[in-house]
Amino acid sequence: MPSDAFDQTKTALLTLGGQRVWSLMVTLFGDLAQADGSSIDGPVLSAVMTEMDVRPEAVRVALHRLRNDGWIVSQKQGRTRRHALTPTSRQETLRASARIYSSPNAQEPGWQLLVLEDSGTVPREEMAEQGFAPLVPRVFLGSAASRPPKNALVLSGGQTPDWLREQIGAQMLEAEYSALLPILKHASTSLDSGTLDALQTTVLRCLIVHNWRRIVLRHPTLPRALLPKDWPGHSCHVLVDTLLNSFPRPSPDEILPS
Repeated sequence: MPSDAFDQTKTALLTLGGQRVWSLMVTLFGDLAQADGSSIDGPVLSAVMTEMDVRPEAVRVALHRLRNDGWIVSQKQGRTRRHALTPTSRQETLRASARIYSSPNAQEPGWQLLVLEDSGTVPREEMAEQGFAPLVPRVFLGSAASRPPKNALVLSGGQTPDWLREQIGAQMLEAEYSALLPILKHASTSLDSGTLDALQTTVLRCLIVHNWRRIVLRHPTLPRALLPKDWPGHSCHVLVDTLLNSFPRPSPDEILPS
């Protein structure tokens, strides 16, 4: 039964969508080998990707792309090829990790409302990177900890009406979170860390983080006061945090039996 539960969870996460091989590898390196000096041996990488139903030829193509993009570097030591993040990709990974692995229970600041000088003052994409979500043209909402652009009118937020929460929540990928949520709930109730080996734990963590990061990095971080009380993103955050703590990251050296 534990093996069936793992296979069901793995299949559900793999079929959720957006599982490009090179992107899965980015997640794997970010979760398993982001520390300075960490690397993943070729046989370990092959075993993990095989467990995720990825064909060897697809692994080779993805490795080639990531090397050409300057994301990973590969070096041969004896008969084994080792793969590691480059200094640049490690820095980008660390920045993203602050969001991906954040605690759902962290103390949140208040919120603020901004009115820009005109609609073309700052591109919407740049405002999102700074932590602000659009309300209407020229008007944005964000955490009180986010830095407003120059010349913006800044108003401190207070009690948030439900209509505002619902309007903002509709922009925050609710459908994607709602699709991920039941899979995380099933994993949290059916899987036991004591029944999974290091390879299965690595695959489970990679797929959880991958599906989480592909949603959470696509919108700004907003205080819960700005979101609907039943917003599925928060429930996903709690379950992701719980599962990652319940299934600690193995060392790459533990994944394949010696």
